[in-house]
Amino acid sequence: MSDQAGKSGTSPDGASALKGKELKKLFGQLDFGWTMPNEHHLEKEYHFKDFREALGFVNRLGEAAEEAGHHPDIYLTWGRAKVTLWTHSVGGLTESDFLLAAKADQVK
Repeated sequence: MSDQAGKSGTSPDGASALKGKELKKLFGQLDFGWTMPNEHHLEKEYHFKDFREALGFVNRLGEAAEEAGHHPDIYLTWGRAKVTLWTHSVGGLTESDFLLAAKADQVK
């Protein structure tokens, strides 16, 4: 899905949460390590050698999120960063979440 990372991540107004085959297709295009609990959100935990590297990743992802206008939940601790994505306005996943997930893998 790395080719998706260059697209804009902003969902159009009126978008609804993805379901079924379309949701599974996009999930199948993500790099290894992503999970999709209850088909509601995306999660991935990244591991780093220390806090500084984890923080650098969070800062790069933050910049990508600002550019996309779509913002993940990020948990940062020593040597780890956990990213959670879902579109709050629709109560589930949209293409924007998958685009930002691909971008997260790209900026790691």
